[in-house]
Amino acid sequence: MQAVSPVSAGSVTFGTGHPLAFIMGPCVIESEAHAVDLAVALAAIAKRASVPLVFKASFDKANRTSLSSYRGPGMAEGLRVLAKVKARTGLPILTDVHDITQVDPVADVADIIQIPAFLSRQTDLIVAAARTGRVVNVKKGQFLAPADMRHVVAKITESGNRNVLVTERGVSFGYHNLVVDPRAFPMLRALGFPVIFDVTHSLQLPGAGDGVTGGLAEYIEPMSQAGVGAGVDGLFMEVHEDPSRARSDAANALNLSLVEPLLHRLVALDKIVRHA
Repeated sequence: MQAVSPVSAGSVTFGTGHPLAFIMGPCVIESEAHAVDLAVALAAIAKRASVPLVFKASFDKANRTSLSSYRGPGMAEGLRVLAKVKARTGLPILTDVHDITQVDPVADVADIIQIPAFLSRQTDLIVAAARTGRVVNVKKGQFLAPADMRHVVAKITESGNRNVLVTERGVSFGYHNLVVDPRAFPMLRALGFPVIFDVTHSLQLPGAGDGVTGGLAEYIEPMSQAGVGAGVDGLFMEVHEDPSRARSDAANALNLSLVEPLLHRLVALDKIVRHA
């Protein structure tokens, strides 16, 4: 497996020589109590499974299917909640930004600033995130080939920041469908930075529901195992204690009760892959 430069976010390091890491949390902040309780539960699971964990939640879902869909509490309240999660659990924080006015306030709280896939060519946003010095996790657009990401990564590194994570989240494949090409993982890793596999959003069926995005949560386990088998450095999975009641991405969230046994299987598989 090709070596990549390690990238650290708080207590978690992604890349060669470091264990498989996980990015987990609800799609969107539903309330302070929900975010904190879920983070505490995930932190306890990660400790038992001996895996590095970053907590993820969005304060605003700017790309919801319908105007009536819940978007989140907004930046000010959302960052307050994420700061509380960080103080309570000690977990590094990842959240996404959608315009340049959000970047600096987010950098004050988050350890990782995420560029959504649909904004992966927005130069001003990417450069602003890079200039904070925070880790930048940029998702490969559903419309991009793996090789196209070299230009996206260059926007970050040429802005003076080599703290880069590159995330695969599937490619558009006809109406309401995404596919993941396993060749993308070594192709992206060849850029020299850790690669994350966003299992959750690779299993979306965009717009396939009635005003909401559909999903195929039943394939989380085999898809995550395929990513680990292909040598990814981290896995991104949205988690909810009752996915049917989740206010975003309900159809492709992982049930909290399934997290711990899945982590054990993935860690065991990763040990085989990294020592092959």
